[in-house]
Amino acid sequence: MAKEKFERTKPHVNIGTIGHVDHGKTTLTAAITKVLSETPGCKATFEAYADIDKAPEERERGITINTAHVEYETETRHYAHVDCPGHADYVKNMITGAAQMDGAILVVSAADGPMPQTREHILLARQVGVPAIVVFLNKSDQVDDPELIELVEMEVRDLLSQYGYPGDDIPIVVGSA
Repeated sequence: MAKEKFERTKPHVNIGTIGHVDHGKTTLTAAITKVLSETPGCKATFEAYADIDKAPEERERGITINTAHVEYETETRHYAHVDCPGHADYVKNMITGAAQMDGAILVVSAADGPMPQTREHILLARQVGVPAIVVFLNKSDQVDDPELIELVEMEVRDLLSQYGYPGDDIPIVVGSA
């Protein structure tokens, strides 16, 4: 399917998905494009997971290596969305993607909680000047105990606060992409 051409008549926002490898950044990116492609008043082309991670090595290993870009519009804004790699070996690519972000979606597996690249991505987002973060606690369908999800949320809030973000005030959405 051909990429949709966007005329930028709305305020433009650069956002991206960041977080530890295998926590669901690319899956969430695909889910966002799917939901918006089916939402009246929004403009998006559904980008399947396999279309976002296009390189043969990415498909073979099941991880994002290069940043991937998708665009979509809501009724009020135009978004350029960067899906950043989570693997430690590709952190340089993550920095390149994050440097232009107006905000980031930190994806954390509710089943695993914050992991090493979660911490590193928050630090790097702070260092390159990403002004705002929201959190998506992904894979909540894999957690049977609601108290475990609350514990992961508290850990994430503490971690964000450690790096100068307002951890207590940051929106956290719990779901499964």
